[in-house]
Amino acid sequence: MSVDEADTAHGHDGADEPGWEVDPDDESGVAMAATVGRQIKAWREAAGMRAGEFGAAIGYGEDLVFKVEGGRRIPRPEFLDRADEVLGAGGKLALMKRELAEVRYPKKVRDLAKLEARAVELEAYHHHNINGLLQTEDHMRALFASWLPAYTQSEMDRAVAARLARRSILDRVPAPSLSFVQEEVTLRRPVGGRIVLRHQLERLLELGQLPNVAIQVMPTHREEHPGTGGLIEVLRFPDGSAVGRSEGAFSGRPVSDPKQLRILGLRYGMIRAQALAPRESLAFIEQLLGDT
Repeated sequence: MSVDEADTAHGHDGADEPGWEVDPDDESGVAMAATVGRQIKAWREAAGMRAGEFGAAIGYGEDLVFKVEGGRRIPRPEFLDRADEVLGAGGKLALMKRELAEVRYPKKVRDLAKLEARAVELEAYHHHNINGLLQTEDHMRALFASWLPAYTQSEMDRAVAARLARRSILDRVPAPSLSFVQEEVTLRRPVGGRIVLRHQLERLLELGQLPNVAIQVMPTHREEHPGTGGLIEVLRFPDGSAVGRSEGAFSGRPVSDPKQLRILGLRYGMIRAQALAPRESLAFIEQLLGDT
């Protein structure tokens, strides 16, 4: 359940060229990329332009044009805007940005975002990193930059864009109830450096003031801790159903059985009880910010 853009270099091949690789296991993404590619090719041929000529006119390489037309690469919005203008499509190609806006993100991220879009409650305990919904963009980039094997710039941009898109849950009306418990160490680790950490702590203080958001800190010195099994996440929906996951239960797979969810709820409830209260947590974060 958990996962937690703009490469401007034009006219070259390789992983860093504009656009996103199509995941062959993502059926909807493959179908959408193929449809868009066929449309672009049809408009190009109707305009009497060769691929290389078309690529030069819109500022991209011929190889990228072939990949887009062949459905092997998802074009960025600016590619479609330029294609629409050069080919005189009257907005028909540019309109496809809407269809591609979803499939440009990895399927597992889209699936999670759909669940979050339905949820009326979210409970999340994170022990290694700050929850993705709470991260600043600079913090995200610093985290992704430390992963191995290393991300290409294009892969990093795609991952950051996907995570930023999920933050729409914070702006929903009516607002869902969002509860986060963060290990103290995640707030002290200077991911990206001191300035990035300061901005991240400021972001947490800002979000913690929202009436529907509760951020709690689990102090490192707690002797008893029911969260040692790892991450816990639970999403609850309007019809009373829910889905949850924990690294320390049920082999880490998503569960929706009420008995299993009760176990996750019990563990999360104890974690919240042993963490600092929301107001105390904000005061703790303010203190960390002052020391940074």
